Amino acid sequence: MKNKATITEVRTLSCSNSFRNYHFLKITTEGGVVGWSEFDENFGSPGVAAVINQISHRLIGQSAMLHEHIREDLRNVVRPALGGVVGQALGAIENALLDVKAKVMDVPCHVLLGGKVRDKIRVYWSHCVSYRMRAPHFSPVIKDSEGVRQIARDVGAGGFTALKTNIFEYDGNDSIEPWSPGFGRPHDPSMNVERSTLKNLRRHLEIMREAAGPDIDILLDLNFNARTEGYLKILRETSDLDLFWVELDLLDPKALAYIRAHSPHPISSCETLIGLQQFLPYFENRSVDVAIIDAPWNGVWQSVKIAAAAEAYDVNVAPHNFYGHLSTMMNAHFSAVVPNLRIMETDIDRIAWDSEVFSHAPEIKDGHLILPDRPGWGTEPVEAALDKYPPLEKVGLFHRTQAPSLAI
Repeated sequence: MKNKATITEVRTLSCSNSFRNYHFLKITTEGGVVGWSEFDENFGSPGVAAVINQISHRLIGQSAMLHEHIREDLRNVVRPALGGVVGQALGAIENALLDVKAKVMDVPCHVLLGGKVRDKIRVYWSHCVSYRMRAPHFSPVIKDSEGVRQIARDVGAGGFTALKTNIFEYDGNDSIEPWSPGFGRPHDPSMNVERSTLKNLRRHLEIMREAAGPDIDILLDLNFNARTEGYLKILRETSDLDLFWVELDLLDPKALAYIRAHSPHPISSCETLIGLQQFLPYFENRSVDVAIIDAPWNGVWQSVKIAAAAEAYDVNVAPHNFYGHLSTMMNAHFSAVVPNLRIMETDIDRIAWDSEVFSHAPEIKDGHLILPDRPGWGTEPVEAALDKYPPLEKVGLFHRTQAPSLAI
């Protein structure tokens, strides 16, 4: 087992995902065992691969069976800047090591994590509307309210029981545009929520409810797109609507606790936090009903620790998962072992060549992901396909919008 798990090579690879890139870490051992993880550089995280490549030499000659030992060594040498892309690099390394370890032992990763408490996981259809607005990457393209109605109908027709949507603006011609000032669309540093935004949000949610029907749960994602005052205005405007949760991001746990105390809906948050220390103030201040954990960022082993802490505060957890099929499988193993799971995020609208890039796609039946029993995460990238679809040069939030300019 020693030779099978001794690390000999660490490589990062990537390929095009049409409107962004997929990023993977490949760890190979002396015995020919290959472990994989998926990480991301599109969601405000440029440079994760560069960090991995800078510190990867410390893995050579180590045993992948000792993933906690390796993580502690890496944490020591990056401690002054532990967080951000550095923390995400450690998470990617941990996840690839878990894949190696599980394959050496010939077991699914969930066995390493304590064993599954469920073998199917309820999922929701994420980015419902927003992805189909991105022509030509997804189809049928959504341009107006009729497209919104159609995708809402598609959710139930596909056997799903929940969807998550965002804020959109409807113009006089019934065309829609995303509203996300927190991400520079439009460029509005004030991020104030005005009457028109509230009117458009209410219209959007009512259209989706009418088309989806009364039995589909609707989740609303507000991201970083307002401040405390604006979030409270949105919650008051939607107080009479049936929402599964309202998801929002604030870096002040006390402000979020105040919002939760005045919310008619459950509040979810925390998807951009890294490490248990960052989560604890949100638990201690009773800031959330559901803590969203990004397992590719944190590492699945660390994410289970965070979920255990959440359970001690009687808080549910949910995975942050809008990446490729490998991340979905990583999150599925996490979701299978934590008792306090609420629901799992996944993207249903996919690009044309996803089936080529990954060895296995997730099996989803009646709105639930069926947990695989294949060794490791249960899927891995197909390297020939990565070569076939080379990565795009300019992607990510920092290339998606034009830099604003003011008169000098």
